[in-house]
Amino acid sequence: MHQRSGSWAVLVGGAIAGTLDILFAISFAAANGVAASRVLQSVASGLLGEAAFSGGASTAVMGLACHFGLAFLWALLFLLAAKNWPALVRRPLISGMAFGVVVFLCMRLVVLPLSAFPRPVTFKPLATVLDLSSHMFLFGFPIAWAASKAVIRGGAGSLEPMPQRP
Repeated sequence: MHQRSGSWAVLVGGAIAGTLDILFAISFAAANGVAASRVLQSVASGLLGEAAFSGGASTAVMGLACHFGLAFLWALLFLLAAKNWPALVRRPLISGMAFGVVVFLCMRLVVLPLSAFPRPVTFKPLATVLDLSSHMFLFGFPIAWAASKAVIRGGAGSLEPMPQRP
């Protein structure tokens, strides 16, 4: 049986979720005539405000780094929650979808309003449904799936491998 650690779950879950989420955001923006660099600068604007949009490639790279930093942080938070509620890793699709909703709401209602993001947070119907779905299936599920590969058992935050299913 291949053992998977908590670090593996955070890195793999965060990397998959971050990649799928940013690809969705860039694809949706491209369909609306917005460049990928502008999407990434929008992420950086959470730290830099309006100045992010005049920072060129460097702020786009900063936005990408921030995006993945948040993805890894959310993956860690899910793993810590699963340590206290192991049921979260028993049904990764369901828990991942629920986690995606939590992440979507926290980002829209807490993180963005408290950041330097220079625009009002909106909930346009189509964009909201697509973004929420993205967070449920492309973000929350990969994080829950990766965490489900390790069962959290007692002592010192250790993770032991989940029994393989036949």
